[in-house]
Amino acid sequence: MGLTTVTARVGKGRKATDVDFLVDSGATYSLLPEKVWKRLALKPLETVKFSLADSSIIERGISEVWLDYEGRGRTVQVIMGKRGDEPLLGAFTLEALGLALNPFTRKLVPMKMIVA
Repeated sequence: MGLTTVTARVGKGRKATDVDFLVDSGATYSLLPEKVWKRLALKPLETVKFSLADSSIIERGISEVWLDYEGRGRTVQVIMGKRGDEPLLGAFTLEALGLALNPFTRKLVPMKMIVA
């Protein structure tokens, strides 16, 4: 697992904003803080239960946004965070963008695409 930060543009409709994300190759979902998803006027598609590292369970809404990182853009699912939650870029988003985190350089690099 490796950690680094990147800036990506997220948007919905005509609204968009740049977000500084912590990239965590061990996290599954990406997360937008409350102030960001409210600015984009996101609505939850569903509510999902998540288990945290301390085994506690939380519920958060899931929505979709357009996310662009250095010209690679896709519609991705995001957790709708609460106040105090930090922006997080997880594995599902990295895979959707065709990117992997190089643990030695801590840079996002194109991943080898495989049809299996």
